[in-house]
Amino acid sequence: MNTREKDIEELIGPAISALGCELWGIELMSQGRHSRLRVYIDSPEGVGIEDCERVSRAVSDLLDVEDAIPQAYTLEVSSPGMDRILFRAAQYARHVGETVDVRLHFPYEGSKRVVGVLAGIEDDEVIVQVGEDEYVLPLENIQRARLVPRFD
Repeated sequence: MNTREKDIEELIGPAISALGCELWGIELMSQGRHSRLRVYIDSPEGVGIEDCERVSRAVSDLLDVEDAIPQAYTLEVSSPGMDRILFRAAQYARHVGETVDVRLHFPYEGSKRVVGVLAGIEDDEVIVQVGEDEYVLPLENIQRARLVPRFD
């Protein structure tokens, strides 16, 4: 997460909490003179369209007042979904035992992708079990990690 994304999270996080939701994470993507801000929210009761609408209105107003994104942008608010992206160490810890698809910035043992069972997290390193092999991946090398939904 870059500095700008951290600043936006700090700005909108309290407003989202006040609405009864958890800020799961954000993605800020610049596309020329236009940007897209994706805000993922979660709740123990689940996230409905009404939650997304309330958060969207509050976040949009806050971003406009604070001029947090000076260029034109599109705001998207949604649930993280079943194949949720993991943004923070605490989120990895909550999903130990589940299958993850991890994309890396730099290759690890010749690969930039690791798919396996999330075995744990220790000292800013994610442990992924792939068959008999165990991969210890520094959080700073993880570009994106998603849960892989299972349908039994």
